[in-house]
Order: sequence, then structure tokens, then C-alpha cells
Amino acid sequence: MNSSYRVIQSTGKWYKVSGPDGQVIESRLPGIFRLNKKEVTNPVAVGDYVELEIGEDGTGSITEIKVRENYVPRQATHGRRGEQILVANIDKAWVVQSVRQPKINAGFIDRFLVTCEAYEVHAGIIFNKTDLAKNNDLSLIQEFTDLYEQLGYDVLTTSIEDITSVKKLSEQLSGKTSVFIGPSGVGKTSLLNAVEPGLGLKVGDISARTNKGKHTTTYAQLVPLQNGGFIVDTPGIREFGVVNIPKSELSLFFPEMREPREHCKFYNCTHFHEPGCGVSDAYEQGEIDADRYSSYLNILESLD
Repeated sequence: MNSSYRVIQSTGKWYKVSGPDGQVIESRLPGIFRLNKKEVTNPVAVGDYVELEIGEDGTGSITEIKVRENYVPRQATHGRRGEQILVANIDKAWVVQSVRQPKINAGFIDRFLVTCEAYEVHAGIIFNKTDLAKNNDLSLIQEFTDLYEQLGYDVLTTSIEDITSVKKLSEQLSGKTSVFIGPSGVGKTSLLNAVEPGLGLKVGDISARTNKGKHTTTYAQLVPLQNGGFIVDTPGIREFGVVNIPKSELSLFFPEMREPREHCKFYNCTHFHEPGCGVSDAYEQGEIDADRYSSYLNILESLD
């Protein structure tokens, strides 16, 4: 029996795969796929479409991974080489940050946005836990909102205490396959529980010692929404390393640098130290935000 299925949960060795009739089949990935994808830590990701062979015991064996429309990768962690695929075949990827506990990490946001630009994924930003915001936090959020909206990104401010903000988020998710990605403790799962009452997904606390979130979601899973569409809830990640982007192409994935880079003297300009650099000139003239340019340089250095 062969048919087209979608991976809805990955726990490492086993995958939960859903068919057109909604049947969920526990499935394995043959080792040959891992041998052929040595630079990828997980050849199959949540959101992938696959072909299965169903065994006599009712479990499946993945025989083919369909070509992806897009995917969101990051640099593999814990000293491993290559990339880790976080999710595949999505309409919108949201990076979630919390106003406090833990605080906003602008570098994380920019690395995420660069990756989405490079891999042709529509991206948006959610600033969560606005109920904890103080006056200076609200000013900072407004600055971020103005900056990123000017660059063409959707920005939402949310709190599970604010029904209106949850409703706006629900409208954004309706009819789409979306994903929440962010550090532990920013409230990704709490937001999902608010959008989809009754799920009862487990949420974690903030560590008093580190002021960072504790991992509660331990594996990615694709959750159907009552108003249509799906949301992928992912484990919290502390690092989001950019992967497989040449240094000479990095500026292509900063929208504000695309036009200025056309004025560079050298075709392979890295916009760091070269003379006659259009991007550096734009930055010095105040046309490129200082923090964004700093993020660019940090990412550029990491690509070594």
C-alpha cells in the first residue's frame, strides 16, 4: 500500500504520519536516508510529505521524501556538522519573543529573518507577554515594530491575558500552515493553548537562576486548528545559527541592503571593509539601522 502522507510529529527514531483519511501511522525512516543526507541531522522533518509502505504490524516505513516547497533550517548544535531542519512546507513562520522573562533577543530575530529570506519562507514576528511590559518595554516594542514593519514583516503584540490580541493571532493563522519558533519560556505553547482552547498542551516555568525558559515541548508537532489550517509547536531553542549562506550573498537577505549593494565597487563585496561599498555608505548616511547592521556583521563573522 502506497499513498501520500504528512509527517505530523517527530520524536527522533519514530515519526507520526497522517494520511488523507486522518489515520495516524507510527513510522520509521530506513538508515539509507541518513547515509545519503550526511550534512542534515534529520532527513525528515515535521511538515514533510512522504510515501509509506505499511507493514503487517500496521507500522509504516518511509520510502520517499517529497520535494519540499520550503523549509526552515538552522546550524546543527552540540558540535555536529551541517543543518537541522526545524519544519518543512509552511505558509508562515513566526519568531516568538517575550517582552520579559526572557527578554527580547534582537540577534535571534535577525538570524531567523535572514534564514526565512534565504529559504523563501514568509516570516512574521510576535512580541508576547505584553501584560508584563513596563513603560520602557513598550517604547522598545514600538521601535522594533516600526523597524520591522518598514522592512515588510508582519509584527504582532500578544498576551494570553488580552483576548483581542489572541483573536488577531488566530485570524493570522486561519487556513495556513504556520510555525512558532523561539527560545524556551517565551510562551509559544501558551499562545497555542489560547488560540485553540482544549488542547491542554503542557507549558513550563522560567528558571529563577537563569531567567530563561525551561524546555517543556520536547518534540515538534503539527496541530490542526478548528478554524482551518495547522500550527507547528516546536521545542524552545537557545541558538539559531545561520547555515549554508555564502558570505557574498548574506546582504541579499537583508531587505534594506538589496538596493545599496548594487552600488558596491566589487561584485563580491562583504560590506565590511571594502572601499566603494554602497551598503557601508548607506549605513553611514543613516539609511540602515545601526542594530541591523551590527546583526549583519555578527552573522557575517559566524559564517566563517
